[in-house]
Amino acid sequence: MSFPYKHVLLVGATSGIGKAMADKLIAEGIHVTAVGRRKDRLDAFVSAHGSSKASSLAADISNLESLSAFAENAIKQHPTIDAVFLNAGQQRRFNFASPSTVQLSEFNKEMTTNFTSFVALTHAFLPHLLASSNPTALIYTGTHISLVPGASWPAYSASKAALDAFVQCIREQLRNSSVDILHISPPLVQSEIHDYEFGAETGQKMGMPAEEFVKETWAELKEGKKDVYIGSIGASSREQFMEIADRRAEAIERLNELLRRLH
Repeated sequence: MSFPYKHVLLVGATSGIGKAMADKLIAEGIHVTAVGRRKDRLDAFVSAHGSSKASSLAADISNLESLSAFAENAIKQHPTIDAVFLNAGQQRRFNFASPSTVQLSEFNKEMTTNFTSFVALTHAFLPHLLASSNPTALIYTGTHISLVPGASWPAYSASKAALDAFVQCIREQLRNSSVDILHISPPLVQSEIHDYEFGAETGQKMGMPAEEFVKETWAELKEGKKDVYIGSIGASSREQFMEIADRRAEAIERLNELLRRLH
């Protein structure tokens, strides 16, 4: 068993991948503290699983100024947290060929939710994770679009590419610590994230069922994979996509080796 964590704080646990993953973790005997904006869904989650297996905290991660206090409160209430799973995200279409239609405030909010908030939460939770005498982890849900951007979604593509680069950097910086850095890269998965653009009737039927995605992801995590790539991206075979991911990983390791020698 290569997933030794016993209490996971999971951000974005009220729908889609986050909800399916939270349910799976509990089924595997792991306590989950679910985090999201919608208190009714959080309450329903705890009620469904019972307070011995589940707990919840309400938070809006787009409010960056509140995240340090949120982390402090989470650790105070749940000092056994040994893994922080950052999963929330937004995806909207922005067309810069028609600048008047682009609301920069919405673009920037998406960048904040998908990337900057994860940096803030990483910074806030790391002292707690580093201080533990047991294995701990930061787990990030990215996307294949971080490597192959989708032109219709420039904010989503850019924010996830930034997150991917950040994950690779801190993994190297923390390589000699007890904190594992795990990165999960989904294909198109059925989720509410598509509702804004396509509507619930169509959006939640697009892509791989969340439960199927989680089943495959959990199998990879149990094998000890640090980077989990499920499926492929539209118009590319899995072999074509994994060639990009594998070549990139090799280049990152070469650069890391060089930087270690320089420092």
